[in-house]
Amino acid sequence: MEQFDVVIVGAGAAGLFCAALTGQRGLKVLLIDHNTKVAEKIRISGGGRCNFSNLDTSPANYLSNNPNFCRSALSRFTPRHFTDLLQQHGIGFHEKHKGQLFCDRSAEDVIGMLLTDCVAAGVTRWQPCRVTGILSGSDTATGSSRYEIACDRGHVQSRALVIATGGLSIPKSGATDFGYRMARQFGLRLVEPRPALVPLTFDSGSWAPYANLAGLSLPVQIAVGERRKKITFLEDLLFTHRGLSGPAVLQISSYWRAGQPIRINLAPDIDLLQTLTQAKIHSRKLIANELARQLPTRLVDVWIQQDSAADNPWQRPINEASDKALARLAERLSRWELTPTGSEGYGKAEVTAGGVDTRDLSSQTLESSQAGLYFIGEVVDVTGWLGGYNFQWAWASAHACAEGLATKLQPARQID
Repeated sequence: MEQFDVVIVGAGAAGLFCAALTGQRGLKVLLIDHNTKVAEKIRISGGGRCNFSNLDTSPANYLSNNPNFCRSALSRFTPRHFTDLLQQHGIGFHEKHKGQLFCDRSAEDVIGMLLTDCVAAGVTRWQPCRVTGILSGSDTATGSSRYEIACDRGHVQSRALVIATGGLSIPKSGATDFGYRMARQFGLRLVEPRPALVPLTFDSGSWAPYANLAGLSLPVQIAVGERRKKITFLEDLLFTHRGLSGPAVLQISSYWRAGQPIRINLAPDIDLLQTLTQAKIHSRKLIANELARQLPTRLVDVWIQQDSAADNPWQRPINEASDKALARLAERLSRWELTPTGSEGYGKAEVTAGGVDTRDLSSQTLESSQAGLYFIGEVVDVTGWLGGYNFQWAWASAHACAEGLATKLQPARQID
């Protein structure tokens, strides 16, 4: 039975990076993945250019049952560390909206870099190769942990096992629940996984008036929750045939729970009531026409069509409208409240929230309460905002894990 210091399951962003870094630290590494291709999520991200990190990364950009868990790993491997690595490999990149970092050419450049580093570090890669079972034990001579991994290519043993198999999002990329099953097998707790960074949907009947707005986009302020627990984003909203998408909704979806309303300010850059009140002084145009100067005409038309109240002010000259009617109208447009019935699910979700409970993991090394078993990347209950934050967590958690593995295993290897 072939022996390795470390077996890593999952050749995505976190798994590839951890394999390269661990091999560079002198450990014998086997990387296993059931897919025929590596790193599909890297390949499709950022429209094929990979939004690989964000310059503004901080723990505040992540959600978890333990918001401080990610602090240690993120502080020890920053976006600058990753961009330095790209520069060493001659890979061009640029900053876009809100600190987002993209490759100049292609996501394939990042994948190629990771594979090159794995080869240079002597990493053995079995792919496609399916893991069929994992057993744990201990070395009778040293008392250290041992893992026996059964897979399509036979059985191997290792001193440590790293699970980097991601979450359930984007099944077509090869996503499975393997990581969660492994956590359960070894008695670790899970935070219930759920789709995140995902479009939200509505009952077809209630959404019918807005379905024809599909493709319409506008900047909004979106919020969920109340008072101290209120979460707010200022991003673009996109109407779809089934509901709402765009960066604003993807961001808020990570915090949204079934049955909760969301609130949308359709004109976040202006004081709508003041604008309408000022227009009332000098304009005789219809209110709808005045609003069309601030909001997309298609959106205004839909609101007019569905508002059949007797005191509907939309088709009345603005100079004839009461201040009360204008205030009510401004309130409705700046605080549009609606309750999604669901989301587009894992098929359209960019990441999976929840995962292995951080109470059972070391924030320094990502080792679990099961000695020698590590979890990194998306499988952990650490979920970033839209904009490169989840890849940065993949790099940072992989780096923390590699350092922990080197510290733990190299002394034992020298004794051998």
